[in-house]
Amino acid sequence: MEERYWLSSCQEEWEVEFLSPYAAKSAQSQGREYPEPECQFRTKFQRDRDRIIHSKAFRRMKHKTQVFIAPEGDHYRTRLTHTLEVAQISRTIARALRLNEDLTEAIALGHDLGHTPFGHAGEEALNEVTPFPFAHNQQSLRVVEVLEQKKADYPGLNLTFEVRNGILTHTGGEQPATLEGQVVRFADRIAYINHDIDDAIRAGVIKEMDLPADAVTILGNTSSQRIDALVKDIILQSYGQNKVVQSAAVSEAMLELRKFLFATVYVGSQPKMEESKAKNVVRMLFDYYSNRPEVLCQEYGCNKVITTVEAPRLVADYIAGMTDRFATTKFMEHFIPQKWHQY
Repeated sequence: MEERYWLSSCQEEWEVEFLSPYAAKSAQSQGREYPEPECQFRTKFQRDRDRIIHSKAFRRMKHKTQVFIAPEGDHYRTRLTHTLEVAQISRTIARALRLNEDLTEAIALGHDLGHTPFGHAGEEALNEVTPFPFAHNQQSLRVVEVLEQKKADYPGLNLTFEVRNGILTHTGGEQPATLEGQVVRFADRIAYINHDIDDAIRAGVIKEMDLPADAVTILGNTSSQRIDALVKDIILQSYGQNKVVQSAAVSEAMLELRKFLFATVYVGSQPKMEESKAKNVVRMLFDYYSNRPEVLCQEYGCNKVITTVEAPRLVADYIAGMTDRFATTKFMEHFIPQKWHQY
């Protein structure tokens, strides 16, 4: 063993000795698409986490909608604060189950990198206008595999298979290949259900007394009580198992809260009425750039002539990467008459 790899090798040995036999081990990773030298201090998964945190896409999440578009107030969640809450819940569960915290954290921090401006409204709008299916989990994978550039030698961040798989499968029909990915999948839902309730109460859309009584009885009256109950249940049900699961009663209570949010908050509530406007912004920007590849090239920084075949994919990448305010600025620039002066 070379001396310069002593620290990272010790960490890999520690994982093998102390983590669950079902945990993903850094030394046993399926690796990266493009080979590169190992770090002397950090494991593969630690490096992946760091690359995600230092990416431009990660920074942009602070100005992307979580649920409520353009809220008045500083305490509503953004896509970034949601991501941090998912990472915290994920690490708590992973540590208790003796899983790989570094892998869990990397997946959690990267799971929403490809989310559009204006939350799921923007995602739905892009899916309606693109000639290919558009989903934020697939776009998150595209961000780390293609759009973010770490080195000129290859596209993307060159993350390990396990992190990329966890990002892709944090939602949708495909199940994660690792227990760490399964943890993030649960943590994502635990986080957004509870913080969306919190934000909806703050916005006056619902009252705490409106929450389904059966779910409250099982999970608790407050956000902290509910998160605590959900996390403890997963830990108790999954400890020593080769899968991450919930008890039937707790799973049903969480599903009941989710259904309640769809009925009262996600569809038809007053703050959500602005979503139709947000969708129009996305649709019109997509049409504008698709028909003006030279403008797209100028703004997006393309160094070649864009063909009609390439345009929809590049336009979708450009718009999906926008923050709410940047998308609004571009809409005003291209569709709202600007002031002019006669010289």
